[in-house]
Amino acid sequence: MALGALSLTACGNDSGGGGGDGDGDAVGVSLIVKTTTNPFFVAMQEGAEAAAAEHGVELTMAAGKADGDEDTQIQAIENAIARGDAGILITPNGPSVVDAIAKARDAGLYVIALDTPPDPADAVDITFATDNREAGQLIGEWTAAQLDGEKATIALLDLFDDKVVSVDYNRDQGFLEGMGIDVADPEVNGDEESTGTYSGGDYEIVGNEASQGAEDGGRTAMENLLTKNPDINVVYTINEPAAYGAYQALQAAGKEGDVLLVSVDGGCAGVDNVKQGVIGATSQQYPVKMAELGVEAIAELATTGTKPDTTEGLDFFNTGVALVTDTPVDGVESIDSAAASEICWG
Repeated sequence: MALGALSLTACGNDSGGGGGDGDGDAVGVSLIVKTTTNPFFVAMQEGAEAAAAEHGVELTMAAGKADGDEDTQIQAIENAIARGDAGILITPNGPSVVDAIAKARDAGLYVIALDTPPDPADAVDITFATDNREAGQLIGEWTAAQLDGEKATIALLDLFDDKVVSVDYNRDQGFLEGMGIDVADPEVNGDEESTGTYSGGDYEIVGNEASQGAEDGGRTAMENLLTKNPDINVVYTINEPAAYGAYQALQAAGKEGDVLLVSVDGGCAGVDNVKQGVIGATSQQYPVKMAELGVEAIAELATTGTKPDTTEGLDFFNTGVALVTDTPVDGVESIDSAAASEICWG
C-alpha cells in the first residue's frame, strides 16, 4: 500500500521550544508511547530512532507502565517541557493527559499525537494516525460477508470500561457499522440495541468487555463473555494482543474453529496469526510510518518553520489502513498475509 507523502505548510517558526534553532543544534523531541509491552509501540520507537538519526534529532523516549497509565505520561510531558524540547510525539493514554499537553503547547512545544487522537482532537497541533473508523468498518464488512446470512452472536472486546478514548469507540463502532448495525451514539460503546438485524441477517450482542489491549485481558474478557453465552460466533477485538488472548479462551472451550475472530493492528505476529488461521481478518496500520513522519515534521518545523498539513477532508494526517485476510470476500478490498508480512508495522 502506498502511503501519502507528508505535506508541509510554511509558516513563521512560533514553536518557541528549545532543541533546535536552525544553527546546527540537535532538535529535541520526546516520544511518549502508551506502553512497551505492546509490540506496536516498540515498532513505533524503532521507527522514531531511525528517523531521529536521519534528521539530526535528539530523541528522548518514555512509556506508560501499562496501557491507560496517564501519570507516567504526564511526568514525561513535564520532563520534555523542562528540557526545552522542540516537540512531543505522544500516543495519549487517556483524557487526564490533555491538561499536560496544553501546558506543553503553552510552553511553545509542538505536540503531535500518534495513533490515538486526544479528546478534543485539537488538544494537539496535529495527529498522525490510522483512520480507526475505517479500520473497524473493514473488519465489520468482512465479517458480515463471511457470515452469509447466519445469525451473528457477537462478543466485543474493547480497550477500557473506565475511560473514553477515541481509538476505542472508533474501532468498536466502526466494526458494528461495517456489519450494518445501528450504533445509536457513534462515540459510545455498548449503547446499541442488543438484538436486531445486520446487513446479512439477525444479530445478538452478548456484551462488551474491557481487555486493556493486553493478551491476559483478552483471555479473561473472552472467558467472561463465553460464560454469558457459549454460542458466540463473532469476536471483535480492539487489537491483536487481545485477539490472541481471546483465541486462547476459545481454544480452551473447544470453540476456536466455530468463531470469526477479527482485530486491528496488522503487526508481524498478527499477520502470522492470520496465516495460521487464528485471526480471520485484521486491519493493518503503520506505526513506524507514524513515528517517522512525526520526527520529520518536528525537525522541519524547528529548523524552517514549516508545519505539517492534515490529509484532505480529514482533521488528521491519515497514515493508511489495509484489510488483511486469506479468505477475501467480494466488495471488500484486501491483501493476503503474504503481502501484509512484507509491510507489517509499516
